[in-house]
Amino acid sequence: MAVPISTKSAGRLNHLQRVQRERRQRQNRLILGLLAIAIFGGGFLAYETGRPQARPDDAPSAGVPILAPAATNTPIQAAIYAAEPTATLPVSVTPVPVEPTPTIPASIPTQAAKIQYEKDAPILYYAQSGDSIGVLAVRFGVEVTDITSTAPIPAEGFIPEGQLLLIPSRLEETSSRLKLLPDSEVVNSPSSIDFDMNAFVNEAGGFLASYQEYVYGNGVMSGADIIKKIALEFSIHPRLLLTLLEYESHWVYDAPENEFRLQFPLGLQEEGRVGLYRQLETAAGMIETGYYGWREGTMVVLTFPDGTVLRLASELNCGTVGLMSYYAQKFNFENWAAVLYGQDGILGTYQNMFGDPWVTAQDYEPLFTPDVLQPELILPFQENIIWSMTVGPHAAWGAADVRAALDFAPPSSAPGCETNYAWVVASAAGLVVRSENGTVVLDLDGDGYEQTGWNLIYLHIASWSRVPVGTWVEKGDKLGHPSCEGGIATGTHLHFVRKYNGEWVPAEGPLSFNLEGWKAKAGTSELGGWLVKGDQIIKASLVGGYISQIQRGQ
Repeated sequence: MAVPISTKSAGRLNHLQRVQRERRQRQNRLILGLLAIAIFGGGFLAYETGRPQARPDDAPSAGVPILAPAATNTPIQAAIYAAEPTATLPVSVTPVPVEPTPTIPASIPTQAAKIQYEKDAPILYYAQSGDSIGVLAVRFGVEVTDITSTAPIPAEGFIPEGQLLLIPSRLEETSSRLKLLPDSEVVNSPSSIDFDMNAFVNEAGGFLASYQEYVYGNGVMSGADIIKKIALEFSIHPRLLLTLLEYESHWVYDAPENEFRLQFPLGLQEEGRVGLYRQLETAAGMIETGYYGWREGTMVVLTFPDGTVLRLASELNCGTVGLMSYYAQKFNFENWAAVLYGQDGILGTYQNMFGDPWVTAQDYEPLFTPDVLQPELILPFQENIIWSMTVGPHAAWGAADVRAALDFAPPSSAPGCETNYAWVVASAAGLVVRSENGTVVLDLDGDGYEQTGWNLIYLHIASWSRVPVGTWVEKGDKLGHPSCEGGIATGTHLHFVRKYNGEWVPAEGPLSFNLEGWKAKAGTSELGGWLVKGDQIIKASLVGGYISQIQRGQ
């Protein structure tokens, strides 16, 4: 897929020069403030610098950071180390600072105004990329048969973008209809291919440029590399992650203002979520839960911390709902509205850093067109070997709540994470673009990018036999053996997922998982589900058994 290349705007360069001047001024003020604290407040600075420096081979327990000097000229100098729990805890524990309560704005931005509807009045709606008839019915609170059009409406698959639909009004009050971010600037779409993370971070010259953190299984990583890792694994846009970080804590162009913003740069004060990696990991999952909840029709309301419920406007897009949902978990309505719609809110930060996202999106959207079809895929294991489907449609990656994955377990004589010699195979021909940490990613269009076209993700592939990056494989070729590597697992299995243009593709829906004619169906429970082929049914079972058994050619 050919991807156009965009250039930086003069406005962004001017912004960079301005923020660098402001950063230097704030740094000077912060230095004076820290000196005053050192003089009048006793041993604060000594407490920061007097702690021993952690090393990758001597990492502390998760959630207990060790702050150590890093190579930076910013007033706050630290590398945060977070690892898997160990048996030994450090002698001293850094007290967790409490973030000040946000100030409620004097007035709510007019763009955040709720919409009142006239009951049963017809709504003219133009279909968006990725819309399907069943999900639209859920969003508008109507029956599928209530939605009409002068053109045929597909019963399955996607409705053509721009098709005019007539839908009766059944909602009383909703959020604003204003769209905040396009889908292609929320997921790790083709628009991220030409974005040079390292160059941008270094040019910005803030705290992030010199930040380092120990990430379990990866060693010491730079701030830029951490963002790239989260963007790739969660398939969320790196520009959005940078925007969140700058808006919340000024890490990109400046430095964290206090201890709280050093430990919790996104303000997500949860146990074990200290440091940049854990904060971004949590935020990515929260955003994607909203994004895909809107895509699948499982999220139509926001619930704020104080219990207030807000129905989402039916005309919104997935990217907007992802952002709305994220901040609704952090703030009550008034502050939420200021963050999303206020003059100094998150969108202003994005535009100052990267320009107008909707202009950028014109070159890359729609991400889905009505003619998109899943390529023919075979079951991801060898013929004549009986495997079991252990889990039906469920979360694709980490905390990202999108029911996009299927789990399969090989035959085994013992439960748990035992070495297994069954082979996982390529379900289609493609290029191996990632092979690390238990993960193999197969790029079906062969352009070398996970952000474009169809990609297959195989998780829990053992390192001792895993196919290397750069290998071209044909359908049925060996990729490696199933294991427990690469994530949380109670037993040896394969976690199998699809992406298209950077979006996780739900296992059930307009582009249902289809493996040799076996189509995925989600269950009512998180771990349930089926594969259906004609009158044959395979039922997911964590313990295996006859009802879950499946083999190639069956």
